[in-house]
Amino acid sequence: MATSKQPVTVPTGASVDDFLAAVPDDRRRADAERLCALLGDITGEPPVMWGPSIVGFGSYRYTYESGRTGDWPLVGFSPRKQQFVVYLVGGFEERYPSVLARLGPHKTGKGCLYLKRLDDIDERALRELVERTVRVHKGVDRASRG
Repeated sequence: MATSKQPVTVPTGASVDDFLAAVPDDRRRADAERLCALLGDITGEPPVMWGPSIVGFGSYRYTYESGRTGDWPLVGFSPRKQQFVVYLVGGFEERYPSVLARLGPHKTGKGCLYLKRLDDIDERALRELVERTVRVHKGVDRASRG
């Protein structure tokens, strides 16, 4: 019998506060709490655990060209051991190069922004990336570049 694969990264009832409190390094924990507050402030959404290790804010429905659909946070982050992963709109590197140029030290991947320390980056640039991501996911800002 054929079964459809269920997504692993879905909202859970797990406590965001407990998850953040378990970040082992004091400085990383403080950065995680600060990033959580920042993303909540920007989105106006409460933090929710998505799967075991992503803190997400709000949600949107996506559809791939194949027709497959799913739900994902408007924005989210994960405080990994080596760096923070901030989940933004796919292709943000091409969409917003001037904002990334102001951000400070970072790496990028497909829809992911990797940051080591929040004190090393321009918080206004991060805020702008998050605000633009939310607008794109809400369908308000489809053609923005810059």
